[in-house]
Amino acid sequence: MTKVSPLAPESFPDLPEIGGVRFAAVAAGVRYAGRVDVMLAELAEGTQMAGVFTRSTTRAAPVLDCQAKIAGPAEGRAAIIVNSGNANAFTGRNGIDATRAVTSAVAETLGIAEARVFSSSTGVIGEPLPHGRITAKLDELKAALDGAAIDRAARAIMTTDTFPKGVSAEVPLPGGTVRIAGIAKGSGMIAPDMATMLVYIFTDAKIERPVLQSMLDDLVGPTFNSITVDSDTSTSDALLLAATGASGVAVKEPEGLFKEALRGVMLDLAHQVVRDGEGATKFVEVRVTGADSDAGARTHAMAIANSPLIKTAVAGEDPNWGRVVMAIGKSGAPADRDRLAIWFGETQVAADGWVHPEYREADGATHMKGQEIKIRVDLGLGNGEATVWTCDLTHGYISINADYRS
Repeated sequence: MTKVSPLAPESFPDLPEIGGVRFAAVAAGVRYAGRVDVMLAELAEGTQMAGVFTRSTTRAAPVLDCQAKIAGPAEGRAAIIVNSGNANAFTGRNGIDATRAVTSAVAETLGIAEARVFSSSTGVIGEPLPHGRITAKLDELKAALDGAAIDRAARAIMTTDTFPKGVSAEVPLPGGTVRIAGIAKGSGMIAPDMATMLVYIFTDAKIERPVLQSMLDDLVGPTFNSITVDSDTSTSDALLLAATGASGVAVKEPEGLFKEALRGVMLDLAHQVVRDGEGATKFVEVRVTGADSDAGARTHAMAIANSPLIKTAVAGEDPNWGRVVMAIGKSGAPADRDRLAIWFGETQVAADGWVHPEYREADGATHMKGQEIKIRVDLGLGNGEATVWTCDLTHGYISINADYRS
């Protein structure tokens, strides 16, 4: 991709260095010549790791390897190695061997335990990973390690992404200020289950693994599990959260200011993934209130967000509220036609199961012409609510995916 999403931020943010982590990225030719496609992160001794991963039953070998390692003891330094261009998924025993070849070589190069090397791969499914191209670059990666190179790492993990994704936060705590910085990749094959992307978040806070994992488990639902581009779940989803402890500032409880800042980082990255949805021209927020439960509200919200009819109507700037009614009706969650209310932005288009008496289609069309679209539904049944985010569906999505392996 050469054309940057119209929903992209103006530039990659100036992320702070996180004590205890260094980055490097190189062009290894995993799939494309001359493209930076491998990143390495070296993490300080004692770094605590937490993670969440795809629940796909066809998940990739690197995902299985990370899941086996993530709860291991935090002894010695750690590392994360990521390649783009090849997902190392649906590759049978070859995939397991390739993953082990990479992690073992990283361990030897950096002088750390192989059990502390976490790997990810993203790209084409079903092709053997040319792992020798990655291991041949490890000395170069080691020599290039730099605490300020997180921007290059963000670019190395991109596939059909049109821009690198990053965000940071500083958190003033009683013991001092801690920092959080995160990067992500994701553009297509995006649907919650934990969401389809690769995400790496780093903090210099001192946090024991059970607390770190608890926070991550709580926050993935309202952030990465609340986005969708095309309703498809990847084989390679992985989110790794590393706490180096370099600041010396302890976070002992899975609540409070640090957790709220971490939520902000995760939500910002999740939104960036949607804003880079393949072919996207509009960012869409879907909010459902008045459901019988939060779970019911989420079911309705995802039915709206995943509807090709709604997404194409948004692309065409058509305020077709009948399609929202359709999505509510098919979702399977409780709804009462005669209590339904719908808004496009601040304009109420339907009330009590019928078009609002003051609604004029020109008002709905005006909202649809913007880049930031809001669809709100109230079901009139109870207090359940949910918010999810998606994008429109354009011909660009078809073009990108029709040519993906070409």
